[in-house]
Amino acid sequence: MQILANVFSLSPPVVTYLVVAGGGGGGLLQGGGGGAGGYRNSVSGETSGRGSVAETPLTLALATNYTVTVGAGGAGRSSEGRGTTGSNSVFSTVTSNGGGGGASSGNTGLSGGAGGGGSYSTAGGTGTAAQGYDGQTGGASTAGSGGGAGGTPTGLSSSITGSAVTRAVGGPPQPTGGNGTANTGNGGGGNVGGSTSGNGGSGVVILRYSTDYTITIGAGLTGSTATDGANKVTTITAGTGSVQWN
Repeated sequence: MQILANVFSLSPPVVTYLVVAGGGGGGLLQGGGGGAGGYRNSVSGETSGRGSVAETPLTLALATNYTVTVGAGGAGRSSEGRGTTGSNSVFSTVTSNGGGGGASSGNTGLSGGAGGGGSYSTAGGTGTAAQGYDGQTGGASTAGSGGGAGGTPTGLSSSITGSAVTRAVGGPPQPTGGNGTANTGNGGGGNVGGSTSGNGGSGVVILRYSTDYTITIGAGLTGSTATDGANKVTTITAGTGSVQWN
């Protein structure tokens, strides 16, 4: 009876979120950088991707399951070809699209949350409205960088955890493509002519809400919760499952 009394005495939780998808992998052979994972943000005073204003936090029901998925980064290449597009990240009704893979010789970057970079003299992929920018078009002897949440290849900074962190940076057209950092949604680096290109960084789902509530992180998800003043911050770094508040 006490559990029921607590449920009915609390108002519905209002949850501020940052949902970043997996970044795209870089292309190999005149390879463009991978596009950043889509970036959707509801922190007041900050921005979502592609110059969009912050979204509205979600008002949710107590003791109700809400889906969370953290998108994996797209794979780079060990033979000539485009990088793989990253996987989507999801929180309830909010979906961020995986970043587009970077181009390889003679083709264009793939579209996604942010677009993958083009190869020599080809276009970058198209980004998604309110999530990320287009990939850069390559030059006569240079590949393009992947699009980012704040520009090409620029990411965006958020203080949803209490400290400013930049995420969703487009991958560079590096001579030796490097991997995007895990849980940033950064794109993987392209490779102009070597043996491998970079993998995209995995995404992340971060949720901020009042300390009045307790979250339950379901099976299949990897996450942790910290306290920042009058709020709790839950950071989910991998998996697919559900969360609920009580």
